[in-house]
Amino acid sequence: MRRRPKQLTADPTLFTPGASGGGTALRTSGGRRERAPGVTRAGGAPAAFTDEAATLVPAPPQPVDVDPEVLARAAAIATRLALRRPRSDATMRRGAGTLTSVPYKGGSDDVDLDRTLEVLAERPLPEPEDIVVRERMRTRRSVLLLVDLSGSMRGERVRTAAATVGALAGELAHDALGVVAFWSDAAVVLPLGRPVRPRRLVEDLLRIPAQGLTNVAFPLQVARRELVAVPARDARVLLLSDCVHNAGPDPRPSAAALPRLDVLLDTTGEHDLDLGRDLARLGHGRLRTVRNHRDVAPALTAIFRR
Repeated sequence: MRRRPKQLTADPTLFTPGASGGGTALRTSGGRRERAPGVTRAGGAPAAFTDEAATLVPAPPQPVDVDPEVLARAAAIATRLALRRPRSDATMRRGAGTLTSVPYKGGSDDVDLDRTLEVLAERPLPEPEDIVVRERMRTRRSVLLLVDLSGSMRGERVRTAAATVGALAGELAHDALGVVAFWSDAAVVLPLGRPVRPRRLVEDLLRIPAQGLTNVAFPLQVARRELVAVPARDARVLLLSDCVHNAGPDPRPSAAALPRLDVLLDTTGEHDLDLGRDLARLGHGRLRTVRNHRDVAPALTAIFRR
């Protein structure tokens, strides 16, 4: 018996893994297509907004052989990456991480003698918290990567995007990482916070052929739901796309609903620089453009500088 399609906004099992274990996908059905007045992209084609609904389908399970060129690009990007770690402050969480001097709160006996003597020199009648100890502190970000696998991203663009994800997977090993692939539909390739194996992640991305139209709004909505339980200060979204939006509603309101959205815009072919700028501005993030994999590392370093 054929089931009726589920609406995206009404589906409480949005991120339930499929039977194959390969994550979940969100598929859009046909809908009315409109041109946005006055909004154009590089090449002069106006952006298109539509009212497609969404259904839940399993992600493609078939295995693939990873192109050695993709792995070589990932290694090249990784060697040049220099992502700044989150800033240390009083709200950091104790645990595995950087060895840091903090006020004593009954949890450590490793006294930082030099810092403690500095405090005692100013306070002849010290309180327990005036003792400074060394503890390992951790600030853990939740980083969600949204990877455009629409038809306009096929070929070299897909290889660069997959290599970028592979490089970031290694660099963000101490953070909670999630990956969503999208086209006119979307697939949760890596649920946020699951264990990460960079090569396997690249394989999972390349299982999904570049296809269809580009619905930028859809993955932004998925990102908001994935990050709903994450404090805003620890959450960030990175969109890897040409921003050639031609399916689904205007993505700008969805960008504005995120705690932070950065955009890595591929400009090697047709692209929409104006939309990319709008999304980064509304998402309180940064926009950087790339033309090949050699541009990726400096662009990401700039994006993660704050």
